[in-house]
This record gives sequence, structure tokens and C-alpha cells, in this order.
Amino acid sequence: MNDLLELAIAAHGGWERWQQLRRITAHASVGGTIWQVKGWPDVLADARFEIDPHSPRTEYSVSGDTARRRSVYEPNRTALVSGDGKVIEQRESPRSSFAGHTITTRWDEQQLIYFAGYAIWTYLTTPFLFRLPGFRTEEIAPWDEDGETWRRLKVSFPANVPSHSAEQTFYFDRMGLLRRHDYSVEIMGGTSSANYATDVESFGGIVFPTRRRVFAIGPDNRPLRNRVAVAIDLLHIDVA
Repeated sequence: MNDLLELAIAAHGGWERWQQLRRITAHASVGGTIWQVKGWPDVLADARFEIDPHSPRTEYSVSGDTARRRSVYEPNRTALVSGDGKVIEQRESPRSSFAGHTITTRWDEQQLIYFAGYAIWTYLTTPFLFRLPGFRTEEIAPWDEDGETWRRLKVSFPANVPSHSAEQTFYFDRMGLLRRHDYSVEIMGGTSSANYATDVESFGGIVFPTRRRVFAIGPDNRPLRNRVAVAIDLLHIDVA
């Protein structure tokens, strides 16, 4: 295993503890400009997510939904499920529905579920997911930012683990903690995005950044901080 990946996994709680987990639940407040652009302003302002730590699957619910519906993401299926477990609506092969999309294309509800589901799953499982079958990692040249030098890990995602893009870059500080995460959002037609991860806390022995802010990246690989595309605040996390 790559030595930077070993350092990162140890810094975030260690592989042995991660292997003991069966689920992660998170109470989150999600905002930013992208939700207005996509036609879903404030939809995840008060949301509760539950993920499988070892396989891509996310369920979430939002406050104010008196019907107590749940949104379900899996790589090849999304669904909206009623409080008594009945499928209200679902979509097979959801990623194909984004063909031809640009940054301004509005989403239907199944597309919202797909994006939110794979994104939060990726964020809550980093860096442990990189040890799943099919992932490839390579340490690339370090990066200087905010008076620090961050080591960088280029990660290639396998086709069976949907994410923003097939190749992404993760920046870690000298302790091995995640500080920044770069990617292109392919289902939005391709973007240049820098996701900053801060305010780390330990929950049940696993260390998570509880604050994320996503900015567009300029030509010098620096963030354009005039607008926050996505803001995620993890208010509480439970691991079991």
C-alpha cells in the first residue's frame, strides 16, 4: 500500500477500527450556490444521511418531510421510498440520465439523489475507500498552500464506484489529515473543483473533517473564493 495512504488511514482512525464499522450516520447542513442552480434550493439544509462504509450505498431524509420519505442511492439505482418502505419512484442506471448536462442544467429528484448519495458516501469514507478493490493510488508532487506543504495522492476510481470523476487528487498535511480534494464533476459537464476539508473531529474512533467548502479552481490551481459552490457542515456523526 502507498505510504501516504497508510499515513492518511492511520491519521483518520486506522484500518482496524474502520473494518469494525457497519454503518455511519450523519446529521448535516448542506448549502452553497449549486443547489439553486440545479433547482433545489435549501433541499439539504437539514438532512440525515446513513451510509454503508464498505460498499457504495446511501440513504437520507430531510427535515420537514411529514411523509417521512427516504432517498436511496446505489451505483445502479436511485429511489424515493415512503415511510412504510414502498418505492414511490426509482431509476435504473441513473448516471446515464445526465448525458448532455452542463453546470446550469436542472435536475429532477432522482438526479438529486444520485449526486447527493455518491458525494456524501465519498466524503464520509475518505481515505479508507481507497483500499477497496479496483482503486489505484499514486503519490504526486507536493503542493504549497497557506504556508504549508501538503502531500498529494492521485486516485483512480473503478467504474463500479461512482464519484465525481474517474481521477481525483487528495491533499494531506504532515499528520496525514485530509486538507483538500480536487475533482471534475463529470455529470455537470466537467468542472474544476477544490473541496477544502477542515474542523476535524473524532467520532467513535474515526476522524472526520466536519466542514467542507467547495470552490472553482483558477488556472494557477488556486481556489476562486468569491463563491462557495457547495458548503457541508457535519453537525454530528455516529458510527456503529
